Amino acid sequence: MPNTTKIIVRAGLIAGLYVVLSLLTLPVASGAIQFRLSEALTILPLFFIEAVPALFVGCMLSNLISGCMLLDIILGSVITLVSAILTYITGKLVKSTLLKVLIGGFFPVILNAFFLPVLWIVIYGAIEYVYMIQVLFLLISQSISIYGFGTPLYLAVKKNMEKNNIK
Repeated sequence: MPNTTKIIVRAGLIAGLYVVLSLLTLPVASGAIQFRLSEALTILPLFFIEAVPALFVGCMLSNLISGCMLLDIILGSVITLVSAILTYITGKLVKSTLLKVLIGGFFPVILNAFFLPVLWIVIYGAIEYVYMIQVLFLLISQSISIYGFGTPLYLAVKKNMEKNNIK
């Protein structure tokens, strides 16, 4: 039987870390040019189901703190939730470490890159022709966060779990 306290604490830590890491990059953690170091944590659903709601809450709090409009706070966080669910499913279905990271990281990269600019156009009235520029920038920044920082995080967590015989 899973340890409920451990699960709740881990979820709280993930949500809190997401907020703190977003605040560290706050000048560029929100807005049309966006880079969130906290997105590296979106790799964690490959290990922990509690990372799914934790990332949703962390994203929602980060969006709230950074002054986003209500629809952006909610719908932007839903994009994170959907990508976390798909990443979690990947973790259950894929056995290869390399494929887990590649496929699991694909969802937060692609969903954020293609759907966030649509939200920004609708919510903030951004100019439509800027859409592809924002998609390109998000593809780059999300890939750096998730593959550049999330992959080492994945490997460190995996090594720690193997070392401590945690399943």
